[in-house]
Amino acid sequence: DRFLATTPVAADCFQLLGVTALLIACKQVEVHPPSVKELLALCCDAFTRQQLRNLECIVLHRLHFDLAAPTVSFFLEHFGQVRLETPGADAGEAADALSLASGIAELSLADYAFTKYAPSLLAASSLGLADRLLGHRSPLDLRVSGYPEQLLRDCMDQLQLLVSLNGRSLPLLLPSEVAQKCPWL
Repeated sequence: DRFLATTPVAADCFQLLGVTALLIACKQVEVHPPSVKELLALCCDAFTRQQLRNLECIVLHRLHFDLAAPTVSFFLEHFGQVRLETPGADAGEAADALSLASGIAELSLADYAFTKYAPSLLAASSLGLADRLLGHRSPLDLRVSGYPEQLLRDCMDQLQLLVSLNGRSLPLLLPSEVAQKCPWL
Protein backbone atom coordinates (compact mmCIF):
# COMPACT_ATOMS: atom_id res chain seq x y z
CA ASP A 1 0.00 0.00 0.00
CA ARG A 2 2.77 2.43 0.89
CA PHE A 3 4.56 1.68 -2.37
CA LEU A 4 1.39 2.03 -4.43
CA ALA A 5 0.67 5.37 -2.76
CA THR A 6 3.94 6.75 -4.16
CA THR A 7 4.36 4.89 -7.43
CA PRO A 8 1.99 4.26 -10.35
CA VAL A 9 2.07 0.61 -11.45
CA ALA A 10 0.91 -0.72 -14.80
CA ALA A 11 -1.94 -3.23 -14.57
CA ASP A 12 0.17 -5.98 -16.11
CA CYS A 13 2.81 -5.57 -13.38
CA PHE A 14 0.61 -6.10 -10.32
CA GLN A 15 1.39 -9.81 -10.23
CA LEU A 16 5.11 -9.05 -10.30
CA LEU A 17 4.64 -6.46 -7.56
CA GLY A 18 2.75 -8.99 -5.42
CA VAL A 19 5.46 -11.60 -5.78
CA THR A 20 8.13 -8.97 -5.09
CA ALA A 21 6.32 -7.87 -1.92
CA LEU A 22 6.05 -11.52 -0.88
CA LEU A 23 9.79 -11.98 -1.43
CA ILE A 24 10.63 -8.91 0.65
CA ALA A 25 8.26 -9.99 3.44
CA CYS A 26 9.65 -13.52 3.47
CA LYS A 27 13.19 -12.20 3.74
CA GLN A 28 12.11 -10.24 6.81
CA VAL A 29 10.23 -13.03 8.59
CA GLU A 30 10.98 -16.49 7.27
CA VAL A 31 14.01 -18.54 8.25
CA HIS A 32 13.93 -20.26 4.86
CA PRO A 33 12.32 -17.88 2.36
CA PRO A 34 11.15 -19.30 -0.97
CA SER A 35 13.61 -19.09 -3.81
CA VAL A 36 13.25 -16.57 -6.60
CA LYS A 37 12.69 -19.51 -8.96
CA GLU A 38 9.75 -20.73 -6.83
CA LEU A 39 8.22 -17.25 -6.74
CA LEU A 40 8.57 -16.79 -10.48
CA ALA A 41 6.89 -20.18 -11.01
CA LEU A 42 3.85 -18.77 -9.15
CA CYS A 43 3.58 -16.28 -12.02
CA CYS A 44 3.83 -19.06 -14.62
CA ASP A 45 7.31 -17.71 -15.42
CA ALA A 46 5.79 -14.58 -16.96
CA PHE A 47 8.62 -12.49 -15.50
CA THR A 48 12.37 -12.82 -15.38
CA ARG A 49 14.66 -13.07 -12.39
CA GLN A 50 16.12 -9.68 -13.35
CA GLN A 51 12.67 -8.03 -13.43
CA LEU A 52 11.97 -9.33 -9.92
CA ARG A 53 15.31 -8.10 -8.62
CA ASN A 54 14.88 -4.70 -10.25
CA LEU A 55 11.41 -4.22 -8.78
CA GLU A 56 12.67 -5.36 -5.38
CA CYS A 57 15.30 -2.58 -5.49
CA ILE A 58 12.73 -0.01 -6.60
CA VAL A 59 10.31 -0.97 -3.81
CA LEU A 60 13.04 -0.88 -1.15
CA HIS A 61 14.31 2.51 -2.32
CA ARG A 62 10.82 4.05 -2.49
CA LEU A 63 10.13 2.83 1.05
CA HIS A 64 13.55 4.06 2.17
CA PHE A 65 14.18 0.52 3.45
CA ASP A 66 11.63 1.23 6.21
CA LEU A 67 9.77 -2.07 6.01
CA ALA A 68 8.13 -2.65 9.35
CA ALA A 69 6.46 -0.70 12.08
CA PRO A 70 6.01 -2.05 15.58
CA THR A 71 2.59 -3.59 16.09
CA VAL A 72 0.35 -4.09 19.10
CA SER A 73 1.70 -7.65 19.34
CA PHE A 74 5.26 -6.36 19.57
CA PHE A 75 4.34 -4.10 22.48
CA LEU A 76 2.26 -6.80 24.19
CA GLU A 77 5.31 -9.05 24.18
CA HIS A 78 7.50 -6.18 25.41
CA PHE A 79 5.20 -5.22 28.29
CA GLY A 80 4.71 -8.90 29.13
CA GLN A 81 8.47 -9.31 29.43
CA VAL A 82 8.74 -6.16 31.55
CA ARG A 83 6.08 -7.58 33.83
CA LEU A 84 7.90 -10.89 34.22
CA GLU A 85 11.11 -9.07 35.16
CA THR A 86 9.32 -7.26 38.00
CA PRO A 87 10.25 -8.70 41.42
CA GLY A 88 7.46 -10.92 42.74
CA ALA A 89 5.76 -11.26 39.36
CA ASP A 90 3.31 -14.13 39.01
CA ALA A 91 4.08 -15.95 35.75
CA GLY A 92 0.60 -17.50 35.62
CA GLU A 93 -1.13 -14.14 36.00
CA ALA A 94 1.20 -12.64 33.40
CA ALA A 95 0.43 -15.40 30.89
CA ASP A 96 -3.33 -15.13 31.44
CA ALA A 97 -3.25 -11.34 31.14
CA LEU A 98 -1.20 -11.56 27.96
CA SER A 99 -3.67 -14.03 26.40
CA LEU A 100 -6.70 -11.93 27.30
CA ALA A 101 -4.96 -8.70 26.24
CA SER A 102 -4.11 -10.27 22.87
CA GLY A 103 -7.77 -11.14 22.36
CA ILE A 104 -8.86 -7.64 23.34
CA ALA A 105 -6.27 -6.09 21.03
CA GLU A 106 -7.41 -8.36 18.21
CA LEU A 107 -10.99 -7.15 18.67
CA SER A 108 -9.75 -3.57 18.36
CA LEU A 109 -8.32 -4.31 14.91
CA ALA A 110 -11.84 -4.59 13.51
CA ASP A 111 -13.00 -1.27 14.96
CA TYR A 112 -12.01 1.87 13.09
CA ALA A 113 -12.35 3.95 16.27
CA PHE A 114 -9.12 2.44 17.60
CA THR A 115 -6.92 3.67 14.75
CA LYS A 116 -6.41 6.89 16.72
CA TYR A 117 -4.44 5.01 19.38
CA ALA A 118 -0.75 4.16 19.01
CA PRO A 119 0.05 0.42 19.11
CA SER A 120 1.99 0.86 22.36
CA LEU A 121 -0.97 2.61 24.01
CA LEU A 122 -3.37 -0.10 22.84
CA ALA A 123 -1.05 -2.80 24.18
CA ALA A 124 -0.63 -1.17 27.59
CA SER A 125 -4.36 -0.47 27.85
CA SER A 126 -5.27 -4.00 26.77
CA LEU A 127 -2.99 -5.44 29.45
CA GLY A 128 -4.36 -3.04 32.05
CA LEU A 129 -7.92 -4.00 31.17
CA ALA A 130 -7.04 -7.71 31.16
CA ASP A 131 -5.57 -7.41 34.66
CA ARG A 132 -8.65 -5.55 35.84
CA LEU A 133 -11.09 -8.05 34.31
CA LEU A 134 -9.17 -11.02 35.70
CA GLY A 135 -8.82 -9.40 39.13
CA HIS A 136 -5.08 -9.89 39.32
CA ARG A 137 -3.28 -9.17 42.58
CA SER A 138 -0.08 -7.92 40.94
CA PRO A 139 -1.05 -6.16 37.69
CA LEU A 140 1.35 -4.53 35.28
CA ASP A 141 2.38 -1.07 36.42
CA LEU A 142 1.10 0.91 33.45
CA ARG A 143 3.51 3.76 34.14
CA VAL A 144 6.13 1.70 32.26
CA SER A 145 4.27 2.64 29.08
CA GLY A 146 5.12 6.32 29.54
CA TYR A 147 1.54 7.40 28.80
CA PRO A 148 -0.42 9.76 31.06
CA GLU A 149 -2.86 8.00 33.37
CA GLN A 150 -5.87 9.77 31.87
CA LEU A 151 -5.01 8.68 28.33
CA LEU A 152 -4.58 5.09 29.49
CA ARG A 153 -7.88 5.25 31.36
CA ASP A 154 -9.70 6.63 28.30
CA CYS A 155 -8.31 3.91 26.05
CA MET A 156 -9.13 1.23 28.64
CA ASP A 157 -12.70 2.54 28.88
CA GLN A 158 -13.08 2.31 25.10
CA LEU A 159 -11.66 -1.22 25.15
CA GLN A 160 -14.02 -2.14 28.00
CA LEU A 161 -16.95 -1.01 25.88
CA LEU A 162 -15.61 -3.02 22.94
CA VAL A 163 -15.34 -6.12 25.14
CA SER A 164 -18.87 -5.68 26.47
CA LEU A 165 -20.22 -5.35 22.92
CA ASN A 166 -18.30 -8.43 21.75
CA GLY A 167 -18.84 -10.75 24.71
CA ARG A 168 -19.73 -13.66 22.43
CA SER A 169 -16.77 -13.20 20.07
CA LEU A 170 -13.97 -12.70 22.58
CA PRO A 171 -14.00 -16.27 24.01
CA LEU A 172 -13.42 -17.56 20.49
CA LEU A 173 -10.12 -15.64 20.40
CA LEU A 174 -8.88 -16.98 23.74
CA PRO A 175 -7.34 -20.26 24.88
CA SER A 176 -10.07 -22.26 26.65
CA GLU A 177 -8.28 -22.14 30.03
CA VAL A 178 -8.25 -18.33 29.91
CA ALA A 179 -11.85 -18.09 28.67
CA GLN A 180 -12.91 -20.20 31.67
CA LYS A 181 -11.39 -17.57 33.98
CA CYS A 182 -13.69 -14.95 32.45
CA PRO A 183 -17.14 -15.71 33.89
CA TRP A 184 -18.42 -12.32 32.73
CA LEU A 185 -18.15 -13.44 29.07
